[in-house]
Amino acid sequence: MRSRLWHILATMTQDLFFALVGFALATSITPGPNNMMILASGANFGVRRSLPHLLGISLGHAAMVLVLGLGVSQVFQALPQLATLLKLLSVAYMLWLAWKIAHAAAPEGRQAAGRPFRFVEAAAFQWVNPKAWAMALTAVTVYAGGQGLGPMLTVAGVFAMVNLPSVTLWAVAGQQLRRWLTTNRRLVIFNRSMAVLLVASLWPVLQL
Repeated sequence: MRSRLWHILATMTQDLFFALVGFALATSITPGPNNMMILASGANFGVRRSLPHLLGISLGHAAMVLVLGLGVSQVFQALPQLATLLKLLSVAYMLWLAWKIAHAAAPEGRQAAGRPFRFVEAAAFQWVNPKAWAMALTAVTVYAGGQGLGPMLTVAGVFAMVNLPSVTLWAVAGQQLRRWLTTNRRLVIFNRSMAVLLVASLWPVLQL
């Protein structure tokens, strides 16, 4: 089992792997539909009752990454030039997203439902979440590039491991984090730091 895991991780260069971790962190921890919803859930229901929601986000998105990755890899084998095009489009989109994050306004309050999301509901939400689509498509095209099951499992696993503590942070912080982010100076520092991290995570990719 260990040799198999090592073989999977070895399919990525060290620089690319750490870039993937940075990309997963930057995209998972910054404001978006998932984090706004889990922020409200943590504030209204607490972390314990929100646990199915948290797991649904992380495992649901990891499954989404894997499913999209395995399908996209077949397209790449037939049309290898498509990988380059998608990489360029993905990088362009992430640069635009970094600019949006750097200039984002304070997150507005959200009204939570009468109960927290169930696991299946949170997992299914990833398929209608535009940010989740962008994260998944960028990850599989830029960081795995249709190279087979090993890199796809690595990408999905990294997202699952990085995403869960990231969204949990929003649930734990709750109303306190919401107030912290609405402080203008702190909001600017946070958003610009996340934007820089997002752009930095793409740098090794641009060297390929």
